[in-house]
Amino acid sequence: MSNQQWTPKMVAERLEEAANTLKQLPDHNPQAVRSAWPDVVHEFYEAYGHDSPRVRLGPPTGEAIDRMDQTLLWLRWLDGGDMQLVWSRACRVPWKLIGQQLGVGRTTAWQRWMAALLQVATRLNAQRSTA
Repeated sequence: MSNQQWTPKMVAERLEEAANTLKQLPDHNPQAVRSAWPDVVHEFYEAYGHDSPRVRLGPPTGEAIDRMDQTLLWLRWLDGGDMQLVWSRACRVPWKLIGQQLGVGRTTAWQRWMAALLQVATRLNAQRSTA
């Protein structure tokens, strides 16, 4: 992004990318017991092909992790409610659920989301002009 100014749409896309990158990172929960042996099949419906496969995305690139770290710092510029709203939307939570969580209608939630994105974009543009 050479001379291009940040827009709310660009901020929203970067937040979605950060949420997707975070989903691709491995879990931090240690397993109690690990084994190289396959799971024991107790019933016929547990056999291969009877359950839908669990597909996991590949690991994120180093550049994607760096962008995610940078993007997550932007959330500090927002107050708690707006931070939750922006992150929920980045995780693709439906507007109806977001409105219920915040106790507002969908239109009001969308307006607050746009205002928060504009706040982040304005701050990013201000940092760029001073650098």
